[in-house]
Amino acid sequence: MAIKRILHIIGKMDRAGAETMVMNLYRTIDRKCFQFDFVVFTKDKGDFDVEILSLGGKIYTLVESNPILRMLALKNLLIKHPEYKIVHTHTLFSNAFHLWAAKIANVPYRIAHSHNTSASSKGKLIDFIYRNVSRKIINKYATHFIGCGNAAAKFLFPTQKEVMFLPNSIETKKFAKIGKTHKDYLNNEFNVDESYLKIIQVGRLQHVKNPFFSIKIAEKLKEKNVKFKMFFVGQGDLYNTLNDVINIKNLSSEVFLLGVRSDIPELMAGADVLLMPSLHEGFPVVLVESQSVGIPALIADTISPEVDLDVNLIEFESLDYNVIDWANKLIALKTKEKINQELRLQKLEVQGFDIHSSAKLLINLYNSMK
Repeated sequence: MAIKRILHIIGKMDRAGAETMVMNLYRTIDRKCFQFDFVVFTKDKGDFDVEILSLGGKIYTLVESNPILRMLALKNLLIKHPEYKIVHTHTLFSNAFHLWAAKIANVPYRIAHSHNTSASSKGKLIDFIYRNVSRKIINKYATHFIGCGNAAAKFLFPTQKEVMFLPNSIETKKFAKIGKTHKDYLNNEFNVDESYLKIIQVGRLQHVKNPFFSIKIAEKLKEKNVKFKMFFVGQGDLYNTLNDVINIKNLSSEVFLLGVRSDIPELMAGADVLLMPSLHEGFPVVLVESQSVGIPALIADTISPEVDLDVNLIEFESLDYNVIDWANKLIALKTKEKINQELRLQKLEVQGFDIHSSAKLLINLYNSMK
């Protein structure tokens, strides 16, 4: 049987939520039957590029910044490569342009995938018009719809009744094992005393992740004479500014910018609590990871309640609350009682958050596309 190649349109293959989810699926599928190829919109190297090529995938680069020119470039690429019968898009409202291009190029199956429950906006009329027009185009030209959760599906496809839910799943057993065997990882890696409160924040250093709010929490912890270390894992536009703020506020002994790391499960296993004060999120893979590892997370109530996977590890807090409340909750979470690992894994698997369940769902969808 010929290998079925699926073209994923995703922007840049960095260690971010949607990208990590796609890679988890890519590693799990039978690559003798299916191959993932990728369209990216930058010449900059992505974090996963080397691995994609090693797994047999291809990467196509389209650098047109104008969305119309990019749409035409994608159309030409698809006409040049008629082997792609399935295009799978992950670019929120820009999905509209990519689905339209695929339709013009006569690609029979066009998947729109929603990973977000909201989007950054300046509240301008043009934003409102763009989003509504994009939703209509997506609804018209997508043949299949996928949401990482109910909130994400309703956000991008508000009128669409037939949406497949594909959880942001991972290798839950592998993460749980790391959670058990790497409890001292941060202590050993960064020479941190066991008595310290160890906080980790994982994600792009961008405005939506609200890192300066986390710095305010760090200031408050220091004021309270709490012994703590805060670790930011990720890269982004705010890296230099954040570094400057850390130095100005004399927090360089407490707060660390680790950049992009490949040992995120181990870092989480060694932490006491995950912090996520994001302005908005879809269904963050990192929260599935943290709950599989077995560490509590303090997250903003701007994030959908469906991220709480009923394993007693998620605490919501309002961004309107004083940073003192956040600081106190972080301190309390260090000693939070945790449920049995076996029960935790059972709950995650039943809800479909083990990668093997999700891979099976997606492969069944692809196989239905003859």
